[in-house]
Amino acid sequence: MKRMEVGFVALATIVLVGSVLGLAFVESDERDDPGAQLDVELPDVHSFEPTDEPGVATVNGDRFESVQRAVDVADPGDTVALEGRFDERVTVDTPGITLASGDGMAVIDGGGEGTVLRIEADEVTVDGVWVRNSGFDTTAEDAGVWIAGANATVVDSRITEITFGVWVDDVDDAVLRGNTVVGHPDVFPPAQRGNGIHLYRTDGTVVEDNAITAVRDGIYFSFATDVLARDNRMWDTRFGVHYMYSDDCALVNNVAVGNDVGYALMVSSDLEILDNVAVDNRGPSGQGILILQIDDARIAGNEVVGNVNGFHVDNSQRIDLEDNLILRNELGISVTTGSTLASVAGNSFVQNDRQVLTPIRAQQHWDGNYWSDASAADLTGDGRSEVRHQPEGIVETLIYEHPEVLVFAESPAFDAIRLAESSFPVVESPGVVDDRPLVESDHDWRRYDAD
Repeated sequence: MKRMEVGFVALATIVLVGSVLGLAFVESDERDDPGAQLDVELPDVHSFEPTDEPGVATVNGDRFESVQRAVDVADPGDTVALEGRFDERVTVDTPGITLASGDGMAVIDGGGEGTVLRIEADEVTVDGVWVRNSGFDTTAEDAGVWIAGANATVVDSRITEITFGVWVDDVDDAVLRGNTVVGHPDVFPPAQRGNGIHLYRTDGTVVEDNAITAVRDGIYFSFATDVLARDNRMWDTRFGVHYMYSDDCALVNNVAVGNDVGYALMVSSDLEILDNVAVDNRGPSGQGILILQIDDARIAGNEVVGNVNGFHVDNSQRIDLEDNLILRNELGISVTTGSTLASVAGNSFVQNDRQVLTPIRAQQHWDGNYWSDASAADLTGDGRSEVRHQPEGIVETLIYEHPEVLVFAESPAFDAIRLAESSFPVVESPGVVDDRPLVESDHDWRRYDAD
């Protein structure tokens, strides 16, 4: 080691000892309130009451007091128009028919037993119908709407007071759009509820613009492939979205707020997770986006704000993390051993209590991210700092392993160690190093500031 480097390390050590003895003590600033202002409307799902008007089902001019009787006489291509309230459970065996409520207020009430509406035929559409009050048995998989026919469509409908909301069972090409799904908020913990939208062995299904709350998992994927989930909103659930054994799927522009975990990506491959929002997911797990045993995923453009952990990557391979906003989480990102990140670039790490945790005893080089705690110096005018930044080094590891030394986080001693790690570099300590960090953030993170 060169003489100047030896002297620098010795100086840092002396200052550190002085700090521990109380010669230099600076309290760290508290993090800003992580409360977020979301530009998204969460509907008041408890603001409507079912009609008590007797139900009338009309098909080809014939009127029936029972949905089941109307469905049984309908031919493929017919529409069964519903008005009022029906207290029954219905099975649709005729392909190509439509159940529609002109005013969106027709109700099929299952009476708290079994599955309310069971679709066994192909090409069936449910449009604007309120399906409510299924049974409570998770083992029997009591649901609001059970789909066992291909190419089913459920749009602009309410599915409430249910165990499972919509269950797609081993059929392809369903479309679930514009629905409101509400479970039983009084069933606690959420793990004892059913899922809002449950996708089992389905290919080519589209789930978009649904509002889902008070269920176990908002959207649950099990052996699903080529499914697009877009523009959905999930809140007050265990997991907003939960992938298991599901490949080649896309999750785009969804919002998960106030859940235990925003998005739980598990044991799947070839995923695209793009432009989603995960805010204030602070339950026992508290993950914004959990990445567990995932192979080959592109995770880009997401906003992960005010969670316990922003990202947690565990035993996953070839993960691209690009252009994400990671703001005001207790921990920005954690990466376990056995994981490989193919790319970490263009992300903004802003005001997290701890930016990074990688318990790997080697140095990892990321390139081109913004760090709110970095000392930037752009000498060439290319928007990139010539001063490398090490968000996880000796100081951060020491604080994590010994929280009692947090009071020295901003002390001259720790500052000296950080300088040693980031400048010459004198100290090649394990952890993450951003060799050319961004000088400015590309994300409008200030819009999350509380009024």
